[in-house]
Amino acid sequence: MAEPANDPGPTPVYPQTPRTTPARMRERARYDEATVHAILDSDVICHVAFTDGGAPAVLPTSYTRLGRFLYLHASTGSTLALRARHGLAVSVAVTRVDGFVLARSANHHSVNYRSVIAHGTAHRVSDPGEARRALAALLDQVVPGRSGDARPPSDRELAATAVLCLELAEVAAKVRQGGVNDDPEDAALPHWAGVLPLTRRLGTPVPDPALPPGTPLPDYLRHATEPGRAEP
Repeated sequence: MAEPANDPGPTPVYPQTPRTTPARMRERARYDEATVHAILDSDVICHVAFTDGGAPAVLPTSYTRLGRFLYLHASTGSTLALRARHGLAVSVAVTRVDGFVLARSANHHSVNYRSVIAHGTAHRVSDPGEARRALAALLDQVVPGRSGDARPPSDRELAATAVLCLELAEVAAKVRQGGVNDDPEDAALPHWAGVLPLTRRLGTPVPDPALPPGTPLPDYLRHATEPGRAEP
């Protein structure tokens, strides 16, 4: 008699809260860990929103994910870093556009996308070891394997760099996939309709002129820039 397959258990999900519940198109919301993490891992730039002196502010910055934590890069003298010394309420957004949906009617044009918004309190990372791990992961977020092929930051450089940490607790993804949603009465209109896919890929590496002659292209970079290889 065959042994039963191991049950992996339920898929981990983030709790749904009023702030992570969309006002419209609620069916597009995703709370499962796999979807949220995959979207976060597919990009390198996020936008951080917070209040500064009672006014709204938003800044783009690089980020990386380690487990259920986001690490944000900042300068020690930046408003973001200074405000986060004692904890700063933020909302962080990451969006990937996958295609333009061209409908027959102007009103039904849309965009296929994947997005994540996380809410919480960002804190400055004070432990040098944690900061170094986060900065190494930031390099690998750009090109996997890069952190092992670069000089790590010196103590002086580390002191001039702020790393913020945000626990992924109140977070959700929103995804729009599919084709045109024209009204039935517009189906016979003589306008082209469909999806225009949008992909990103790394270009051909351009070497620094100061590289010693004959310096080979690293395997990790060669793999990342293979022809036809698109980003996730």
